[in-house]
Amino acid sequence: MKTLLILLGLGTSAMPNAIAVAQMHAELTTPPNGDNQRAEVSQWIGLVKVTIAYHSPRVHFQGRERTGHIWGELIPYGLYDEGFGPSRAAPWRAGANESTTLTVSHDVQLEGTPLKAGTYALFLELAKTGPWTWILSSNPGWGAFQYDPKDVVLRVATTPQDAPFTEFLTYGFDNRLPNSATVYLQWENKRIPLRIDVPNVNELYAMQMGKDLRAWAGFNYQNWQAAAQFAAANKVNLEEALVWADKAISEPFRNAAQGRADFSTLQTKAAVLTAMGRDADADTVMDRAIQLPDTDAPSVHRYGLAMLAAGRKDRAMRVFEANRRLHPADKFWPYVGLARGYTALGRRKAAIASWDVALKHVPPDQQANLPNLEKAAQALRSSR
Repeated sequence: MKTLLILLGLGTSAMPNAIAVAQMHAELTTPPNGDNQRAEVSQWIGLVKVTIAYHSPRVHFQGRERTGHIWGELIPYGLYDEGFGPSRAAPWRAGANESTTLTVSHDVQLEGTPLKAGTYALFLELAKTGPWTWILSSNPGWGAFQYDPKDVVLRVATTPQDAPFTEFLTYGFDNRLPNSATVYLQWENKRIPLRIDVPNVNELYAMQMGKDLRAWAGFNYQNWQAAAQFAAANKVNLEEALVWADKAISEPFRNAAQGRADFSTLQTKAAVLTAMGRDADADTVMDRAIQLPDTDAPSVHRYGLAMLAAGRKDRAMRVFEANRRLHPADKFWPYVGLARGYTALGRRKAAIASWDVALKHVPPDQQANLPNLEKAAQALRSSR
């Protein structure tokens, strides 16, 4: 009887009375059939939690040598009849004993195919040649005994890979990236992968930030700004991000941190507007930011460089000229900016003249960068 229960745990056929006993015992808290211990592994992909729950059989059990007899023998190819329950053609339960389940907290994609959030039975159909097939069913059931094709929500092909010997059937995750991971089943000498993608990972983060800001985090203007910056950088939830940026600038957090209209918060709003394709509105916001009394020359300079990097040479030149006008006592940052701007516009003589002024007024905190500045100036002088 014990041997028959072990066979049941591995998903092979057994006598009906043995299976019935196993089913009854499964309703009690007893050791798992065949000593196939329960296991669970989880991985976060951004805000998405993925969990595999399964029972883990081993290759060697009670002195039996089963190496080389797992795939295609102990676990048959194709769909097969386990001899119990309504299903006469079922895939492998991808584990032992009860159904293996895959749970995803949010909508994802499996090998590029959409899958809704939820818990699913995870099956695997082996093939003697060609790809194998992961099968997800909306009915976790118990093992594969009640497998019904009408409950299948997803079938995706996978290519089994050779792998180092693994005694215990094991699930894990590798190729972990911010928006994807590969879950794998590894047992004996095979690894069977399943890629999981979260293509909207940044949208999920932005949505969560919106929820956070409606709680304690919303009493700090810098959190509104950080959320808006994230949305702008990733071009997600931009309409809402514009609201966040405005709150960072002017929200009256009574008896708490006030919103602040400074270069940083205004630049964040401009970044959101730029991400929305509203460059003219972004320029208007930045014109205001540049002229704030607390805005320093290095901040204006960096903004001008950003305009150059964006290919907006004329805009960058106006920013560099404004920096000289607004900070007449500073002979370094405004003139480095002018040198960069004139160079981009092909005005060589004006660029060299600006370099001459800047190099005579290098501040102490920029001395380490002096060789690079001199190299840029010399390259311009040597050009024809």
